[in-house]
Amino acid sequence: MPTPSKPYTVLAAEGKSHRTKKELRARRDGEAAMLTGKELKERKTVRDKPEAHKEFMRIKGLLKEIGKNDALYESVINRYCQIMVECTEMECKRERVSNLIGHMEKAFGKMEEAGEIEYDDLTKVIKELTKLSSTLISYDRQVQAKRKMLLDIEKENIMTIAAALRSVPKKDDRQENPLLKALNGG
Repeated sequence: MPTPSKPYTVLAAEGKSHRTKKELRARRDGEAAMLTGKELKERKTVRDKPEAHKEFMRIKGLLKEIGKNDALYESVINRYCQIMVECTEMECKRERVSNLIGHMEKAFGKMEEAGEIEYDDLTKVIKELTKLSSTLISYDRQVQAKRKMLLDIEKENIMTIAAALRSVPKKDDRQENPLLKALNGG
């Protein structure tokens, strides 16, 4: 698979290209037509959560650096920031349950060493550990699902930008073939 053509900004920065000025203008205009010209706006739900707001500002800055700070990407970036925070919150819950299991196992071990444990206590502890383990597995599944969502958004976002660059006309298709023009008596 051939490498995609360089965007106009890269060609302009390099200062050298085998393309004509007309082709470069067509590429610049084509790339500009793929954007709305309006900046990303942060939703209230993202603004209200400090972690989501921080991530939004980071991504907005990165998109601005590459000239893609456009309202076209607004909904997906806001959704990404919300899911990122949800994932972090779920990871914290998972960590708390994991720590609780560890503390219970230590306490159970101390009671067992001291010989203070009876059969009824043992069954209660095992039931509680089983419930906590189920909760931990549930949180793990939710974290994995959210991570998959994040990855899908990241892939799609990158693919969308790449697709936008690929869809820009690279050459002026209206150019007439000089040989056909001469043959047709033009």
